[in-house]
Amino acid sequence: MNCCRRGLRQTAPMQGSSRNEAVPSKPPKINGWSWPPQAFQVVGWLVFSFLTVVGFGVYIPLLPPPWNHAAYVLTGVTFLIHFITHIAAVTVDPADVGIRTKENYSSPKPFFDRTKQPHVIQDLHCYLCDIKVGPKVKHCGVCNKCVEDFDHHCKWLNNCVGGRNYWYFFVALLSATLGVFLLVIVILFVFIQHYLDPSSLRTAPQFDGVLSNGTWLVFLPFAPIQTSSAGLLVLAFITVMISLTCLLLLGHLLGFHFYLFYKGVSTFDYIRILRQKEARNQEVEAGIPQAAGSHNKTQNPEESIDCESGLPHSSSTCNSGDKGPLTSQLSESICTKLKNLKKSAEKENGYQHGTETPTESVTSDIAMSDTKVWKPEAEEEAQSSELASVRSVDGVPGVQNPLGSAIMAPDDSQQ
Repeated sequence: MNCCRRGLRQTAPMQGSSRNEAVPSKPPKINGWSWPPQAFQVVGWLVFSFLTVVGFGVYIPLLPPPWNHAAYVLTGVTFLIHFITHIAAVTVDPADVGIRTKENYSSPKPFFDRTKQPHVIQDLHCYLCDIKVGPKVKHCGVCNKCVEDFDHHCKWLNNCVGGRNYWYFFVALLSATLGVFLLVIVILFVFIQHYLDPSSLRTAPQFDGVLSNGTWLVFLPFAPIQTSSAGLLVLAFITVMISLTCLLLLGHLLGFHFYLFYKGVSTFDYIRILRQKEARNQEVEAGIPQAAGSHNKTQNPEESIDCESGLPHSSSTCNSGDKGPLTSQLSESICTKLKNLKKSAEKENGYQHGTETPTESVTSDIAMSDTKVWKPEAEEEAQSSELASVRSVDGVPGVQNPLGSAIMAPDDSQQ
């Protein structure tokens, strides 16, 4: 069971000319019996046959009664259930109903042309199978067909596992795990009793004609064959090692599917969620440009206020972006103060201090104060202090002559 190494919704991109003609490919697999068989499928059937022959032909007949009858029943039922469900899982076609009803189901399909469509299935339409599909249908790249309620493609079955054969697959997995576990218990019991009490394993009537204690009979009771103790123990060791390996793989797979039952997801959904999490973690470790952009957007909004005040001969303008109610209020208050201060300076008409006019001084003061963070509760206080500074103009010691525009120094009596 491995669906991580291949794009589950995709097939190989088209190879050939750049004009993207349809290139015939292999026909879709009808079921797990379609040629050629997978290597894992062949290995699975060989292991099942080996354990069946060794278990029922060598070690279970050596058990003393009534344990041999119990072992025949329990182990036989689990092996039989596994055989039937395994055959069913391989034989049932998990393809979508729209695929199975097509007349040209077994005809070759073209390779997927990514230059025409980004995905095999788009808008619930498969462009290879040329049918409308449901939201849980996926196109298997190995079987080259759309599978209803797709879970994964199983190499041990040489078939996809979908909604039509998932429970056959699960029962076959469960029965195989229980059957191998029972067989390991039987072989370990025979192995231990061979050293502790060998006579308890020689209760079959066929052992009455065997004189040597080092000679054992296998394939009882129908075709007894003599073998040595060493051969019996070596075969037991090999069988236990194979059984433990199978038990480890089957137990891991069975536990994983119980976990999927608990989460309520399929194997395909689990792998997709896992890949999405890994992609997010890699982006976080590498630093996401989108995150940096959003961080810049959340910086201090007051810094983006653009308030331009003209000189006395130009009109004053105020530009503020849409940065929120607080920033808009601050920018409007600043511009209002600029207009008021300009009018008051024009009414004074002629104050001079060095080369700087009152309006220019106020403009530079406001521009410098614009770089600071304004607080709404201190707005009135800041306005009053700036107005006072404008009228004082650094304490200019002079008054305006009502008869002219010249500046005259005050008398000592006026100070």
